[in-house]
Amino acid sequence: MDLTLPRLYAITDRKRYPDWLERLEKLLKKGIRMVQLREKEISGAEYYRLALQVRELTGAYNALLFINDRLDIAMAVGADGVHLPDSSLPPKVVKDINPKILVGYSAHSIDKALWAQSQGADFVTLSPIFKTQSHPEVEPIGLQKLKEASEKLSIPVYALGGITWEKIRLCYKNGAYGVAGIGMFFDHVDSDWGSNG
Repeated sequence: MDLTLPRLYAITDRKRYPDWLERLEKLLKKGIRMVQLREKEISGAEYYRLALQVRELTGAYNALLFINDRLDIAMAVGADGVHLPDSSLPPKVVKDINPKILVGYSAHSIDKALWAQSQGADFVTLSPIFKTQSHPEVEPIGLQKLKEASEKLSIPVYALGGITWEKIRLCYKNGAYGVAGIGMFFDHVDSDWGSNG
């Protein structure tokens, strides 16, 4: 697909940030142009309601919106794409249903990243690169694996997991197309990191 994706990919966490919508708007004002609405353990109706709000907000800033896991909700609100956890539908199934929708895939190994690419995914997030607060029990895969994945894949690879602003350069140096995260964006909505998306 002839598409240039933004380099910075912000992922929401409503439980961690009660004021997440306000924070999201600040991020969009700073230049974030790619957002994943990531919700678990809520009803389809509630997910749909939130997705409508975020679609309106991202639409106002001409930003890409990805819905985590739920293709039906992504299509219902006119999102740009769906982001698939490894427990979700295979990318090929999603592309068969809707060839125009963008598909991201959460890979935790090079093999899975290659599989997602062969299935027609438009990009992958590879994680966790570093030790992460959200999954402290998971051993990070490290920068070397990021480098290998970036060399082997022809689709964009986003580094995810424990990324901080100080570590972004390391990720890019090791082949990452971009970086994805929750805290690195939502913890720093008032910091002066400017627009480098």
